[in-house]
Amino acid sequence: MTIYIKYMVSIRCKKFVEMELEKLNLVYEFIELGEVEIINDMSTTQMETLNTALLDVGLELIINKKEILIEKIKGVIVDMFHYLSKSTLLNFSCCLEEKLRYDYTYLANLFSENTGITIEQYIIAHKIENIKTLLSYDELNLTEISYKLNYKSVAHLSSQFKQITGQTPSFFKAINTQRRLS
Repeated sequence: MTIYIKYMVSIRCKKFVEMELEKLNLVYEFIELGEVEIINDMSTTQMETLNTALLDVGLELIINKKEILIEKIKGVIVDMFHYLSKSTLLNFSCCLEEKLRYDYTYLANLFSENTGITIEQYIIAHKIENIKTLLSYDELNLTEISYKLNYKSVAHLSSQFKQITGQTPSFFKAINTQRRLS
């Protein structure tokens, strides 16, 4: 039995779900971001108990098939940035079609209708969050970050970063450095 969980986007979320399944004596085959394959069927009581525990930490079981597909789209996008090759970042529409077995236009329309933003805007927001993380680690310079996240130039990265956050990457980095020092 496969269950889908909304807002499950980190290893910490996976660990929490794992603990809750163990509390309910549910055996699972695998836990991925947004998806859990449970070996046995869940009772209604177990389902309600799990959903209550998930809601307490900001997660939620998904019942609606469209919501499941939207969470899968988000999961593929997260994977694109963390586990897949640079060539995948170049052509995310083909990657989504291949992974989810749906036409990209259908996926894009469904995503926009249900989230209020386009897939491209979601990807840009995710890129900006990655840039913030990379700037905070202070291991890569802007040129290396722009290459890693497939920007055409540092100027493009900086422009998009400022448009979304209202700050330049340099200003963001300086503020983070100042916070760490104090």
